[in-house]
Amino acid sequence: MSNEREAIARLQQGDIGGLETLVQLYQTAALHVAYIISRDRTLAEDIVQAAFLRAYERIQQFDTARSFRPWFLRSVVNATLRACARNGRQFSLDAYSDEYIALPSDDPSLDEMLIAAASDEAVWTAMSQLAPAQRAVVVMRYYLDMSEAEMAQTLDCPPGTIKRRLYDARQRLRRLLPAWVGHPLEE
Repeated sequence: MSNEREAIARLQQGDIGGLETLVQLYQTAALHVAYIISRDRTLAEDIVQAAFLRAYERIQQFDTARSFRPWFLRSVVNATLRACARNGRQFSLDAYSDEYIALPSDDPSLDEMLIAAASDEAVWTAMSQLAPAQRAVVVMRYYLDMSEAEMAQTLDCPPGTIKRRLYDARQRLRRLLPAWVGHPLEE
């Protein structure tokens, strides 16, 4: 993380060149988070671009004793939720689903690759049927590895609300996912 620390130090000294390093390190993860929640590629790109600009503007408020990634990705989650609430739109994933199927590496057999692709597609389809607030807590918990307390602080809501959203999202995913996928979300 020395590249991250150097980039932040450059930004805090007024050198915008440090932003390039942060973009290289975190743009892909931020785009995935925003896209999974919003289900809109263009909106996700706009949100992430704005989030990087906000990070640059607010870098003096950043606690350098902490990691940049969680701080930044929390802002992406919050901005995406605000955009979804503002837009009140639902988007179809059909046009994009093939692009986000991640196949395993280490030269798996064709059968393993097909099973993994089918599992990823099933999870992707099920996630698309959750409300944005439910998708957000699933992404924050399982993709960003945030605790319920961190999620409550990030979303500015009581811990009980987070627990309920996670519970509801897990239950809905269990109903939506085919039995052969298993239950990837542990309580």
